[in-house]
Amino acid sequence: MKNSKYTFLLASALLLASCGDQNEATEVEDQNASTEVTDVADSTNEQVEEESDTESEDEEVVEEEPEEEAVTFEYEVNSGIYTIQPIEGSEADSQVALLTYDDAPDKYALDIAKTLVEHDAHAIFFVNGMYLENDEGKEMLKEIHDMGFEIGNHTQTHASLPSISEEKQYEEIVTTSDMVEEITGERPRFFRAPFGQNTEYSADLAREQGMALMNWTYGYDWESDYMNADALSDIMVNTNLLVPGANLLMHDREWTLEATPSIIEGLREKDYEIVDPALIKSVENESEDVE
Repeated sequence: MKNSKYTFLLASALLLASCGDQNEATEVEDQNASTEVTDVADSTNEQVEEESDTESEDEEVVEEEPEEEAVTFEYEVNSGIYTIQPIEGSEADSQVALLTYDDAPDKYALDIAKTLVEHDAHAIFFVNGMYLENDEGKEMLKEIHDMGFEIGNHTQTHASLPSISEEKQYEEIVTTSDMVEEITGERPRFFRAPFGQNTEYSADLAREQGMALMNWTYGYDWESDYMNADALSDIMVNTNLLVPGANLLMHDREWTLEATPSIIEGLREKDYEIVDPALIKSVENESEDVE
């Protein structure tokens, strides 16, 4: 009996030990399984994040700025008589006239520009930097430029260039180009000296600055006999100086503003096209070929 009791106790102890080992093994297996699930989940999350990043990169569209269309220049300035003539090899019409307005933007340049737009006519506004020293002048020039008009350089203070030093000539020309660029984002392509008085230095400097010299073929609006719209429009259209490529000089004046519609209509009645200055090459464009 006593031996049987010991045998029973021994068997019970072995059974409990066996259960404990099985529980520990089960716990280890459960822990390992949990670890594997966590690892798989982490791996899956990382893969999803990587795929998401890849998709974001694929979806990210890089917007490229549109390239500016190259201008085909059809005309050039005749450096001897300052008419506007077709470039050799161009099939452009020679029966053209160029409208230009000096001393802008003083009082009437913006209204002149609006009048030109109404009549679908192009022009160059030659500006003096002294009119760009205040906000009103800057705003007017910006608006004129934004309408699509070419802006030319007419010096800072309208000084007679032969009467001042080369240093002063440099200031007169370059300062104005700098101001125009600051306001419009573009430097002038054409230079007109006050009174048409260039010096050897100013001519060379203008070319170095990428500008073609541009005087004129005729103009009248500073003469007392033509300080009214009727007389001015009549002479501008009916003068014998009107020839193919004529380069018309006008100014920022009230009577010139009033005469502008009649001048445009009169030129067109004589079969003259108002040339677009954007088609006229400047010094910086001389390497451009006509297509």
